[in-house]
Amino acid sequence: MSGYTAKVAGTEVGVTEPVATFSACFGEPFMPMHPGVYADLLSDKMSQHGSTAWLINTGWSGGPYGVGNRMKIKYTRAMLNAALNGELESVEFETDPRFGFAIPKTCPGVPSEVLNPRQTWDDQEKYDETANRLANMFNENFKRYENGVSDDVNAVSPKPMSA
Repeated sequence: MSGYTAKVAGTEVGVTEPVATFSACFGEPFMPMHPGVYADLLSDKMSQHGSTAWLINTGWSGGPYGVGNRMKIKYTRAMLNAALNGELESVEFETDPRFGFAIPKTCPGVPSEVLNPRQTWDDQEKYDETANRLANMFNENFKRYENGVSDDVNAVSPKPMSA
């Protein structure tokens, strides 16, 4: 529900440092109802049709802005193809402790060290700080929606970790 992106220098006019941006359902200005309504609709349709969803990092990896790089398009394509072809359905996963994502340990055409974002940073303590800050931003943003969603949805909020 918390559509997240970052405005990045070179892709947005006047932006010199990344700026976190949230837009409910990635289209908040065009969604007249509470985002929970759209989340329920999506959940119902996915259940009805046996659909799966995959979150693929097409953005920044390997460190903070100025250190890391955008995800290589060849890796994005390989991850997308593996998801669409069902190749990820039989691989082993690990769970991200903050966000609860199931991260594949392997993916055809993608080095395994690229799959877990924490493993792409040379300074993993800096990654932890940055991931905690992002988790807190998600939680702060979601406060305006928490009264319009189920307890199940509220229960899967990010969990910042202590140092």
